[in-house]
Amino acid sequence: MKIIAVIPARYASTRFPAKLMHDLGGKTVILRTYEAAINTNLFDDVFVVTDSTLIYEEILSNGGKAIMSIKEHESGSDRIAEAVQNLEVDIVVNVQGDEPFINAEPLAQLIEVFKKDVDKKVDLASLMSEILSESEIDNPNNVKVVVDQNLFALYFSRSVIPYPRDKNVGVRYFQHIGIYAFRKQALLDFYSLPMMSLEASEKLEQLRYLEFGKQIKMVETQHVGIGIDTPDDLEKARKML
Repeated sequence: MKIIAVIPARYASTRFPAKLMHDLGGKTVILRTYEAAINTNLFDDVFVVTDSTLIYEEILSNGGKAIMSIKEHESGSDRIAEAVQNLEVDIVVNVQGDEPFINAEPLAQLIEVFKKDVDKKVDLASLMSEILSESEIDNPNNVKVVVDQNLFALYFSRSVIPYPRDKNVGVRYFQHIGIYAFRKQALLDFYSLPMMSLEASEKLEQLRYLEFGKQIKMVETQHVGIGIDTPDDLEKARKML
């Protein structure tokens, strides 16, 4: 089973323009992320896929592997699917380009899902972390997920799910952590399928998989990534480094 990591890397960012090309301890954020993915020793290969010639050249000039997007894409899945459609690969792991402090453990857990899935029932796997604070549960920026007894996703929403009509039944709330591992075919199917009403309403690409019957296995983790979304985040990252 060939397993690769793909790092989607857009140059534009609403909150922090060109954040991936900013300096982080003598190297750019995207180069640090690329090297961190390689250093996990989990992948047969690692690629950056980007719409930016600057990011593309940054990776190549440092001995890395990068793929230029041909089309404009609305989602990370679309960008990755285009990049891998002609690659010989079984499992594709999406690594976030703005998370240079990669923790290998949750990525290894996602890969293990497919190693154990001998009947190939799982189309993609993703991470979730329990949230306890009411303010975090209520926050629409925190995407919630509900799962069945076998930890397959039933639904993702920005709303509070399940609704706590009875607060004394022991419901646990989980935030979706947007790191995925895909079977290649699931990605290619996604690429050819249209956006439907649930995805359009919630603006959550993972709902397209559910709307078309794909099986998403969720893995609980305590390891929440440290992303760089603002200039303040970058300063914190520099201090950590």
